[in-house]
Amino acid sequence: MADTVLYEVHDGLATITLNRPEAMNALNIATKVALREAVEEAAGDDAVRAVLLTAAGERAFCVGQDLKEHIGLLIEDSGQVMSTVKEHYNPVVKALTEMAKPVVAGVNGVAAGAGLGFALAADYRVVADTASFNTSFAGVALTADSGVSWTLPRVIGPGRAADLLLFPRSIKAQEAYELGIANRVVPAASLHTAAEEVARMLAEGPTVAYAAIKEAVAYGFTHSLAETLEKEDELQTRAGASEDHQIAVRAFVNKEEPKYLGR
Repeated sequence: MADTVLYEVHDGLATITLNRPEAMNALNIATKVALREAVEEAAGDDAVRAVLLTAAGERAFCVGQDLKEHIGLLIEDSGQVMSTVKEHYNPVVKALTEMAKPVVAGVNGVAAGAGLGFALAADYRVVADTASFNTSFAGVALTADSGVSWTLPRVIGPGRAADLLLFPRSIKAQEAYELGIANRVVPAASLHTAAEEVARMLAEGPTVAYAAIKEAVAYGFTHSLAETLEKEDELQTRAGASEDHQIAVRAFVNKEEPKYLGR
């Protein structure tokens, strides 16, 4: 894994850090490959019960595609360079949204283009008060990728999503909170601590239940009420059979704090 992405697992929490602060964590090929590998490793590791996706530096979470690299590759072979959506962005977003464990994004600065897409693919976003978001795609004559056409309308509604995609602009942290893009806004100096606290709380929680919640919410967006009720029954049966459910019930009866095992 390249040093442009750092990966660490501690006590059930996998921390993935974009590490190109000098380039505002822009996505060159090495970074995209390393990020895909890190996210897929976290998704497949049973010892990982939650994931924190964040970035180094103070200016940017991720400004999306590294356009300095992109323009050179575009001149060489435009078809090859645009395959990055299929080869890199799609696998990253799919792994973030579908992994059976919660994902927290700690957004420390600008999140634009694919950076916005990766933040939206997380289940919960802790955002620095100095951070901002921008769709950016239309500004460089491109359409939405990195899952934004799917995630953004679900977070803020299709009308507002169309507005932000057709007329890209900087969305400051407070507005992002009001729109629902940010779940929590904190002082920039405490961003990493606050995001880690949220992620660690989830890593210590009932992992099977969290996975079922993720699956239920995603399913409910694209299915009827009747189908969703059936899915809820299926998922509740699964969660009810978990060790963590038994632990939670015993702790409730005994008026104790549950200590979950993640299974």
